[in-house]
Amino acid sequence: MVELTVALHYVFDTPKDKIVWDVGHQTYPHKIITGRKRKIHTLRKKNGLSGFTKRSESVYDPFGAAHSSTSISANLGIAVARDLQKKSFDVISIIGDGAISAGMAFEGLNNFGHLGKNSLIILNDNEMSIAKPVGAMSKYLVNLLSSKTYENIRDVVKNFTKRLPNEVGNFAKKTEGYLKGYLTGNTLFEELGMNYIGPIDGHNLNLLIQLFQKYKEKELHGPVFLHIITEKGKGYAPAENSNDKFHGVSSFDIQTGVQNKSKDKTYTSVVGETLLKLAKKDKRVTTITAAMPSGTGLDKFQKLYPDRFFDVGIAEQHAVTFAGGMATENLKPYVAIYSTFLQRAYDQVVHDIAIQSLPVRFLIDRSGFVGADGATHAGSFDLTYLCCLPNFIVMAPSSGEELKNMLNFSLSINNKPIAIRYPRDTVGEYNEKKSFEKITLGKGKIIQKEKNCFLNLGTRLNQVKEASKLIKSKNKLQTTIIDMRFAKPIDTQLLKNLQKNHDIFITIEENAVGGFSSQVNNFFLNQTKKQIKIHNFFMKDEFIDQSDIIDQYKQSGISPENIYKKISNYLN
Repeated sequence: MVELTVALHYVFDTPKDKIVWDVGHQTYPHKIITGRKRKIHTLRKKNGLSGFTKRSESVYDPFGAAHSSTSISANLGIAVARDLQKKSFDVISIIGDGAISAGMAFEGLNNFGHLGKNSLIILNDNEMSIAKPVGAMSKYLVNLLSSKTYENIRDVVKNFTKRLPNEVGNFAKKTEGYLKGYLTGNTLFEELGMNYIGPIDGHNLNLLIQLFQKYKEKELHGPVFLHIITEKGKGYAPAENSNDKFHGVSSFDIQTGVQNKSKDKTYTSVVGETLLKLAKKDKRVTTITAAMPSGTGLDKFQKLYPDRFFDVGIAEQHAVTFAGGMATENLKPYVAIYSTFLQRAYDQVVHDIAIQSLPVRFLIDRSGFVGADGATHAGSFDLTYLCCLPNFIVMAPSSGEELKNMLNFSLSINNKPIAIRYPRDTVGEYNEKKSFEKITLGKGKIIQKEKNCFLNLGTRLNQVKEASKLIKSKNKLQTTIIDMRFAKPIDTQLLKNLQKNHDIFITIEENAVGGFSSQVNNFFLNQTKKQIKIHNFFMKDEFIDQSDIIDQYKQSGISPENIYKKISNYLN
């Protein structure tokens, strides 16, 4: 990305000319060049630079990049606005070979070809996204030369490359598989209305500059599609050799490339270990990921059960409906997707899964705050957008042990969809060798029983215990703590029993308004005659920027101290 970034800023007049990036992690050289070098050490830290492009951060960031595959659509929107307002500037977007496999990228290309707007789309092809790209598009890019037509023009190709400038010719010989499109113009991109150029060496700075200058001179009209070949991490051996380990990094040792990451057991790893046991027990178990096999803990499943593992690429919408199809034929699909990415497939969750009440099991990773990735990747809304759906079962474990048992419970649900949400965190209580414990649908768990009642959902349980200790020591009041386990259906019988000798209920969840608390509130308001008081704790109604997770809890008002401060007077 370094050479491409330098060439773009050398030729184009930014910020007048607009560079639209597709994924934020590739924009750090761009941030350094555009006046943010002195703050680069604050990257992904509180009050520092965002890990993504951000309009409020710099005039050089015309469009925010968070989820992939958006740059082509944004590019076209900017180009249309430019022409309607009779302005004059260039629009350039950069998209990777993993991101271009997503449906939204094709929708953008299709519309671009229809409207024919002057713009430059750069495909950065390094055969890597977070995981190795999969699917027909990936194969197409690697084998543009697979047809018999090429066999007939092989000699023409060799003669042609001899007459090219050395920089292009030498590289073309190495990537001969791409030359059919270059020579004959019958690539997919040409058929979609693009002026296709490529492939070229994306690390050849002089060649990139020459091409961009030619583009600036308007020798080509309409959308231009430039295909460059690069090597991910080129020039830095640890990155070159690590594939998925240098996508979005924590701090690391420069000499070795070893990242400073905790080695404690995570919820994600519990999912991976437990699914192996479930797959051994039931041959109908399948797993699906959208380009995140290691990130979702399915990499071990992939190795042990390759025929029952499916990486669909950056295609969350397809992943959900694909799983639905499996479920109609009595397979037991587990779809492991980050909460923030599942938002992209909400229509499919509603129409293809919930309405048909298909038993697809959603494993929703990265629920709640995610620290350095900030608002764009926080799992803030899944309880809200799933609890409102008929037919859905929605669960959240308070520990690794609970997660393990919930996964085993999900195997028995064969008539409706089920979602289990869990955070980017270490697990606390967990024993891999311990036998599964039975979980009953819609039943919570009493942790301690006293007077005023905490209703907890998910991994805030330890923080609830801390708040309870503060109340006991400072206010001399005892509190009941319930691990509700289910956001839907909630344990109505337990709530009926509790309301007999509890007047105050406090709900805790790591989600935006409208999730678990709404289910509890609805029950007490509509199904009980006793007057009770309810206090809800959930994420503040604002997007919380990157910081460490503990600080994000404080900012959003759901830390133990926040909870105690808000309710101590209330309880008195």
